[in-house]
Amino acid sequence: MISIENLSKYFKTDKQDITAVDDLSLTINEGDIFGVIGYSGAGKSTFVRLLNRLEEPSEGKIVIDDREITTLNSKQLRVARQDIGMIFQHFNLLWSRTVKDNIAFPLEIAGVPKKDRETRVEELIGLVGLTGRENAYPSQLSGGQKQRVGIARALANQPKVLLCDEATSALDPETTNAILDLLVDINKKFGLTIILITHEMHVIRKICKQVAVMEKGKVVEQGDVLELFSRPEKPVTKKFVEQVMGNQQEEDSMAQLLQRSEEGNIIRLHFVGETTNQALISQLAKRFDVDINILQGKITQTQGGAYGTLYVQINGEEEEIQKAVSFVLEQTSVEVEVIRDDG
Repeated sequence: MISIENLSKYFKTDKQDITAVDDLSLTINEGDIFGVIGYSGAGKSTFVRLLNRLEEPSEGKIVIDDREITTLNSKQLRVARQDIGMIFQHFNLLWSRTVKDNIAFPLEIAGVPKKDRETRVEELIGLVGLTGRENAYPSQLSGGQKQRVGIARALANQPKVLLCDEATSALDPETTNAILDLLVDINKKFGLTIILITHEMHVIRKICKQVAVMEKGKVVEQGDVLELFSRPEKPVTKKFVEQVMGNQQEEDSMAQLLQRSEEGNIIRLHFVGETTNQALISQLAKRFDVDINILQGKITQTQGGAYGTLYVQINGEEEEIQKAVSFVLEQTSVEVEVIRDDG
């Protein structure tokens, strides 16, 4: 488990003092994939660098696996860092070294014998999908391949915690998804605790169960990803949810659809954690004498389940429509809101 208490970081300049991280407290469970999201300047990258003391905290306490990181001397910190791997946005590879030599670098620093290094490097190359590229240099690799080298290097000393600082923001969407799938696989295989720093909500949605939202150095909202998707409270959180679920333009287009759909009841179906939502519309059509037309909507999957909204037009006898609505309310976890009732 990782415990962070009242963590702060101040930077002094000639003109002013800057608070990058402001009295931040978090608890991260062992084996979790924990997301920290914020816009540029929110303090999230400074926060993650405080965890392994690449930046020295101004105040506060960090405990990782029952070891208080903030009290370690330089020698103790070097040993402790072997349990904390880190992946960077721009890879931070050694351009004069091959793939295998980049991965071996932290093992050399740790004094691991050459034979053991070679065995470990071979394992890691297979793990991250770079077999056949062992002798390539970074300049010969794609962005995704470079990040795979970075991941392998971060795993070299078999860490317990993996810090990812904007690890996918320099990659295209397809490569991003492949890297995220790799991180999930690593988490499952090794029970690694992963702390993922990002400004992209779809990254959080895809692999995280817990998330903290940062703004101006503070955590302004935190909790289960599905809960934040369904009930965001702070304006900044609502903006992040809009990255995935849409924005006011979609609401405006919905108003136009309502005007054009002159007949029938209009119902909003809100899915939160529903696992059988894909079959709901067909179930209603089969069970009840109603015609259902999907007007607009979007459903996305999180690690905790589905989240999203469908606007549907239901035509039929009022009694049958009410039976269909009652079925949804009583037999599923889908929330129902009647937008227009023609009964």
